[in-house]
Order: sequence, then C-alpha cells, then structure tokens
Amino acid sequence: MGIKLKLDEKVDYRAFQRKIMERFCAIALIAFFLVIVLYVLILQQRVGNWIVDLLKFFMRIEEEEALLIYYYYFREYKEVFFSVVMIAVFAFLLWQLFRWMTRYFKEIDHGIDALLAEDENEMHLSPEMMPFEKKLNTVKQTLSRRKAEAQLAEQRKDDLVMYLAHDIRTPLTSVIGYLNLLEEEPDMSVKQREEYVQITLDKAYRLEKMIDEFFEITRYNLQQIELSKDSIDLYYMLVQLSDELSPVLAARGNSVVLKADENLTVYADADKLVRVFGNIMKNAASYSYSNTEIVITAEKTEEQLTIFFQNRGETIPDEKLALLFDKFYRLDVSRISDTGGTGLGLAIAKEIVSLHGGRICAASENEVNTFSVVLPAS
Repeated sequence: MGIKLKLDEKVDYRAFQRKIMERFCAIALIAFFLVIVLYVLILQQRVGNWIVDLLKFFMRIEEEEALLIYYYYFREYKEVFFSVVMIAVFAFLLWQLFRWMTRYFKEIDHGIDALLAEDENEMHLSPEMMPFEKKLNTVKQTLSRRKAEAQLAEQRKDDLVMYLAHDIRTPLTSVIGYLNLLEEEPDMSVKQREEYVQITLDKAYRLEKMIDEFFEITRYNLQQIELSKDSIDLYYMLVQLSDELSPVLAARGNSVVLKADENLTVYADADKLVRVFGNIMKNAASYSYSNTEIVITAEKTEEQLTIFFQNRGETIPDEKLALLFDKFYRLDVSRISDTGGTGLGLAIAKEIVSLHGGRICAASENEVNTFSVVLPAS
C-alpha cells in the first residue's frame, strides 16, 4: 500500500511538472514565432511602409517628407527599435508566465488560510495541483484528528480530577472517621479499638497504594524505569502468581487453569512481568462470572512468545475494547467505590510490555474475554 501511494504521488507530481513545461514551451514558441514574424516584416520593408503611412496620417505631411523622417529617425536605428520590441515581447510573455505561476501560489495560500480558519470543507485545487491538494487535505485531517484527541485528553484529565478526588477522599474519610471515633471514645473496649485501628490501617494502606500507582504511571510516561532482564521460568512464575491470587479468586469462586509447557522461559524483568500478569488476572477476576475458570495458555515461536488470559464474563463492546489500556479508564464507571481500582492497572501493564518491546491487546466475543501479551522470544 505504501509503495502504491508513493507511485501515485510521483505520477501526480509528474503531471504538475508536465503542465508547467507545456506552458513554458508554449510561451517560448510564441516568442520565437513573434521574433521571426517581426524580422521578416522588417526585412521586407513592410514595417517601414506602415511607419511612413502612420507618419503621413498623423502628421499630415507628404510622402517624401515622411520617407525622410523614417530614414533619419527610424531606419538608421532599426536595430535599436528591433531590440526594444523584442525585449518588450519577451517581457510581456515572461510576465504572463509569472502571472500564471503565481496563480498556483495563490491557491496554496488560500489552502493554508483554510487550514488556519479550521474550515471543515475539503480543499479543491487545480487538477494539475493534485499532489498539493492531497497533502493539504491530509494536513487538514491530521489537525482535525489532533484537535479531537486534545479535546478527548482534556476530558480525560477532567475525569481524572473527579476520580482522583473521589478515590482519595473515600479512604481518607474513613481514616479520619475512625480516628475521630478513637479520640472521642477513650473508654472504648480493647477489642473494638483494635478493630478500628485495623480498619484505619487498611484504609491508609489503600490510600498509599493509590498514590503509588499515580506516581508509577508518571514514571513510566517519563521513561524513568530501567528493566533488569534475566532468563525467567515463565511456567513457575504463572503457577506462583496463581497461588498468590487464589484468595482473591476464591472470593467469587473463580479458579485458574494453566495450559503451558513446563519448560517455558522468557527473557524479561521478573518483577515488572509479575505486575503485568497480576494486573490482568485481577482484572479478569473482577469482571468474570462467579464460579468460572480463568484459563492461561502460552505459545512460543522463534520470534515471539504469546500468553493468553481467557475468562468468561460480559462481552465488552468494541468501542470500549480500544480504551481498556488508556490511563484512568474504567470499564465499569460505577466502580468508583472503596473497592474500585484506580483505572491504572492495565495502563501500567501496557507501559511495561512496551518497555520490553512487546504489545498487549484484548478481544471479547460471545461472553469470552481474552487478553494477550506478546513478548520477544529472546
């Protein structure tokens, strides 16, 4: 496709060049024929006869007097007059050529004005200006797309402020509330006091975790993360991670089924990769039907290693699939609660996979959601 576009562009530019050459050659031929015609007329004394007739008509003199004037003032300087006439002819034709050329610049200038004015209508130039018309329309579409992206980013930022204010305030309010209870009731029983302290500590830990995630995604954006890669036993990592997350999965009756080669290895940063797989599995657990399995499979070729995480849950619409890995996007907006995530888990996973030179994507069909992580094989 790229080669075809380049060939089409070359053809368009050749048409523009051909049009300019045709006009230039036409003007050159006109100038050449005018010179020949004038020279022949002068050679055959026809111009002299015309000058004599004009002198007789305008000056009201006899033919002999007109001939003398022509001989002394025109014929003696015919080379000068011929040169002046030729210069005038060439100057006129050159002016016409420049005037024709500046029309193209005016068209481009109007196109640029349309870009600055954010005119929504498509630009149309002369047929021979097709390559410039395509480029201007491409720039126009790019600017419109970037404007829409900027507006979307601004909206996301506004949403972030709302989410951030709510998510941080919820655990913080709980911490302040329980601390107030502890302060207002000094005679509280030891058991109840311990319970309140434990709840307060849990809320404080959650608040700390959220703040750490916000700072972490900022570090990934600034590419301040350094990977410490090594050969990792991928099968053992997935088994260990499944065991660690079993309490979270068991809360809704979910379980993990691992289908992969026990000798499967990958060259990556172990701590970062655990974060990726953990975020995907937690997301799968949150949006899976109760009492269903999360199936993990892995495929390895000479060039890449692909790990699939598959769970049964509500089908995710296509327009939402494209946003799953965006920062601060939540599939279920109603999860703005004390237990809801920050919306950074999958975004952080995407950044980590990208740093490894891989990619992460999602698919959803017939109530089966599949997340795939593709990593370089070596």
